[in-house]
Amino acid sequence: MEEEHQHQHHHEQLQPGMHPSFLRVIQQKQRVKQKLSNIKHKIGVYSAKGGVGKTTIAINLAYSLMKKGFRVGLLDADIDCPNVTMFLGMEDKMEPVLPLKPIAKEGVKIASTAMLVDELKRPIIWRGPIMVKMLGDFFENTEWGALDYLIIDLPPGTSDNPLTIMQVLDLDGFVIVTNPQKVAGLNAIRSGLMAKRLGVSVLGVIENMSSGKPSKSTEEVVKALDTELIGSVQRKAEIAEMTDQGRVHVLEDSDLRRAFDDIVSKIATG
Repeated sequence: MEEEHQHQHHHEQLQPGMHPSFLRVIQQKQRVKQKLSNIKHKIGVYSAKGGVGKTTIAINLAYSLMKKGFRVGLLDADIDCPNVTMFLGMEDKMEPVLPLKPIAKEGVKIASTAMLVDELKRPIIWRGPIMVKMLGDFFENTEWGALDYLIIDLPPGTSDNPLTIMQVLDLDGFVIVTNPQKVAGLNAIRSGLMAKRLGVSVLGVIENMSSGKPSKSTEEVVKALDTELIGSVQRKAEIAEMTDQGRVHVLEDSDLRRAFDDIVSKIATG
């Protein structure tokens, strides 16, 4: 009976239409906020569709901010398929003692669930509240120290997981990554509207794999979400090659550095 009463009590705190897995948000949001109080700005990088280059954008945003003199952390919050460390050529593991300590690579502090488990041997297939619980624990137990910016590579899709993370982390806002394809644009609109309904602000849209001129699809995303196009990253053959070698694009390619400097100038507030 006691358990049933607690269950009912939790439901009374939920907003109408909110999924029960958001119960964890209510329980953890304040603890996480206190834990991350030394971080001035938290920005999520999000795409509803996989394969649009979200992780590449997150990595290059983080390193562009670092090159501007900011103290920067990069968090891979994609538990299903954490790619940040692979893209950076990192095989380091965080010491399995609390608090967890991020590992720095070329001036940016990196933390990922891939640093705790070997995801290639033990793929993570948790769902719903279990996933939320693990992410909450991960956020609460990672010691970032003082940061100006924490860039969060969010899971793709429109499930509870990315939206819950947005709520738990109390983000300043997020950028949506899309590409010129119509299907990517439609997904971006849907996901952006869902997040806006939760009160998370859209900082802007980045068109990846761009031909140089924004596609009609991307222009529709910007209009539907009442935001702006904050950058276009052109498709370049060297991007895949550098990623495979664990090299950071903006540290080596002047065209990409200019593109990301332009994006940073629109979202960085100090």
